[in-house]
Amino acid sequence: MNLDLEFGFEFEDHFPSMVASMGTEGFIGELQNGFQLLMDVSKGLITFESLKMNTMLLGLEVRDDELVCMLMEGDLDGDGALNQMEFCILMFRLSPALMDAGYSY
Repeated sequence: MNLDLEFGFEFEDHFPSMVASMGTEGFIGELQNGFQLLMDVSKGLITFESLKMNTMLLGLEVRDDELVCMLMEGDLDGDGALNQMEFCILMFRLSPALMDAGYSY
C-alpha cells in the first residue's frame, strides 16, 4: 500500500510484512530503534531540531513547516515533541493496513 502524504513524500507501507517476518516483539524493537535514531539524546525526545538535523543527514529536503506538522500529528501531550510512545502510536497510525489486519499488540 502506498500512501501519498500531504508533505509530498510517498510512504510505502511495509509494516504488515515486517510484523509477519519479525514478529510483534521484533517489530516493536525496530520502532524503538527508529525512535532512538531520531531523538535528541539530551532530551530523550524527538524535537524539531533533532528531526530537522536527521532529515538533513538523510538527504531529505523538508521545509520547517512540514517538520512542525509532522511533530504536531504525533504530539499527544502538547509539548511540541514526540516521546517514544507518541512516536510508536504515530507509526501505527501511518499504517492503516496494519490496523486493518487485526494484529494484537
